[in-house]
Amino acid sequence: MKEGRNTKLSLKSIKRKSLNNAEMLLLITISLFVIIYIISAIVFSESNFAKYSVFFNLLNNKAYLLLLALGLTIVLISGSIDISVGGVTGLVSMVIATMLLNNNVSAIWTIPTALCIGLAFGFVQGYLVAYMEIQPFIVTLAGMYFARGMISVINAKSVPITNEMFMGWSGAKLYIPFLYNVRKNGTLDVAYLTPASIVAIIVLIIVIIMLKKTKFGRSLYAVGGSPQSAHLMGIDVKRTKFRAHLLCGLLAGIGGFLYTLFAPSGNPGNGYGYEIDAISSSVIGGVMLSGGVGLPIGTFFGVLINSIIERVVPL
Repeated sequence: MKEGRNTKLSLKSIKRKSLNNAEMLLLITISLFVIIYIISAIVFSESNFAKYSVFFNLLNNKAYLLLLALGLTIVLISGSIDISVGGVTGLVSMVIATMLLNNNVSAIWTIPTALCIGLAFGFVQGYLVAYMEIQPFIVTLAGMYFARGMISVINAKSVPITNEMFMGWSGAKLYIPFLYNVRKNGTLDVAYLTPASIVAIIVLIIVIIMLKKTKFGRSLYAVGGSPQSAHLMGIDVKRTKFRAHLLCGLLAGIGGFLYTLFAPSGNPGNGYGYEIDAISSSVIGGVMLSGGVGLPIGTFFGVLINSIIERVVPL
């Protein structure tokens, strides 16, 4: 009984130390976001950068990236890595587009399909990394090339999506009536969220609660901080890493679905380089590549910073 209590206290102390480091990095990330946004709003005032709608579009345009980055956040905290998420994103979009070429297939079926693809990659890669003890970079690099190969096998050309239900989801908007700007012609420019953004926010909240309030979350920080110490405390290190990769795969599948809502077509080039964007968003958000440190809310701001940079560079 006493040993179990000591283990629980050790887990809490490790998590507390990780959170102290993560909270400092989060403060830096938020400060960086505020500074970059204010400077961009001033320098690019002619581009209406300070509008409410422009601010919300930072998330609307990168909702899929938030899902990919959250998956990387979980894996990086565990002390591992996954560079297959871009390939999974592209594969999901191509499979969905090919499915919807058949008018008899309901768009509803694209949701479980995306989830199953993500889970399949997460399961296989997680098993190889955790239980076969193969280097995660090698495993997920192979996963990325496998996904790219599957895309070419399915269709080497662009496949447009014309399904009415799916396009309805893609074009839907939830307007926020009290956040608006008045255009020069007197019309209102009202801020809005897309279905993809709403899903991304819900998933973000779930991941925050999971890492902060559950035993799995505490184990994740402990394993990433020191696998040897975590093992001595009775944590199943292999199972924790397996679950981290499984969740990363699941989130990549959801991210691929959200990306297809954002860009409704299947294309062999979809998802290229998104693993780099996801990793950079996580790291900018305060996640340590060495493991054991990071917060999902920091990743959220990391994605917004990436979105700002992508928007202002062409200007």
